[in-house]
Amino acid sequence: MKPTDSLEIGRGFVLKNRSLLAAMTNKQSNEDGTLSNEEINWLVRRAKGGFGITTTAAANVTETGRGWEGEMGVWGDHQLPGLTNLANQLNETKTISLVQLFHGGMRAPVSINEVQPISASENTEPGMDGVHTREMSEDEIHSMIESFTQSALRCQKAGFHGVELHGAHTYLICQFLGSKTNRRTDDWGGDLHSRSKFLREIIRSIRKNTDPNFLIAVRISPIIEKAGIYLDDSLELARILCGMEIDMLHISCWDVFQPVEGDELGPSLTKRFREVMRNNIPLISTGAVWTSRDAKWLMDEGADIVGVARVGIAHPDWPKHLIDENYEPQRPPFSVEHLENVELSPVFIEYMKRWKNFVEK
Repeated sequence: MKPTDSLEIGRGFVLKNRSLLAAMTNKQSNEDGTLSNEEINWLVRRAKGGFGITTTAAANVTETGRGWEGEMGVWGDHQLPGLTNLANQLNETKTISLVQLFHGGMRAPVSINEVQPISASENTEPGMDGVHTREMSEDEIHSMIESFTQSALRCQKAGFHGVELHGAHTYLICQFLGSKTNRRTDDWGGDLHSRSKFLREIIRSIRKNTDPNFLIAVRISPIIEKAGIYLDDSLELARILCGMEIDMLHISCWDVFQPVEGDELGPSLTKRFREVMRNNIPLISTGAVWTSRDAKWLMDEGADIVGVARVGIAHPDWPKHLIDENYEPQRPPFSVEHLENVELSPVFIEYMKRWKNFVEK
């Protein structure tokens, strides 16, 4: 297999190639969660650049679950015009368009939302303004599942091909999955099967209420020790999810080449997940891929789809160059002028200055 090969992913969809633009925070949305022209332009430019799948930034399913300023929202019908505009433009490029759905949970600070954060259990971490989360009640959990469902329906109405459920990076779904962040003693906590109930019920509800051809992808983190996310549980979660009506599983590795700590000579994370997954569920793997050789290596390890983030920021036409097996794009730091020329707004460029050595000083 090659990164330039097409791929049938089910529900009548065929990817034109194996590249995916991963969801990336860019802080370009308006205060009310509506899409700005800058955010639409940034995503459409990458879709025109040839990405097989284009994923939006994390989009919040409730108004009071925001994790940062300038965050995209899908919680209200006032956001539909912008969503529809984006979906229409993306779909014209023949990319598969996904909206990433999430809720900040304990990472939804009071300073932004003006309410006490909620989570699977009472939790706290740096950046929460010194406030503990409140453990969600049974009714609140069911209400949150409905918020995810209504948001997915809103994305479907706007014309997107599907959604990606953000179960990674210690946001709310991940907080339910983690044994340290979820210490509940009811049906929503305990062993992995119970801790995954929140995610599984979201999947069931979205599948039940959306059209049969609506795509559902799930993104998870293989290992986050501070949340109680460990590799063995994540591999078992992959088995569980592959028995459900999902269409793709996305593992967020940060660095796909990094060996597993304690088993440095063992298989890569990508290979470990491929070995436990049903072959008919496409595996997306993301983290530190830059060159054509990187992409080919990752596919040889078992990834069906190669996810990228930072290289897609600087090189919107990255997928088109993968036909060259020796393609090695320029790496950071990048000039402000370069980033402006590839449709990054001043707000996005300022945000990327937080990433060490990404923008020239």
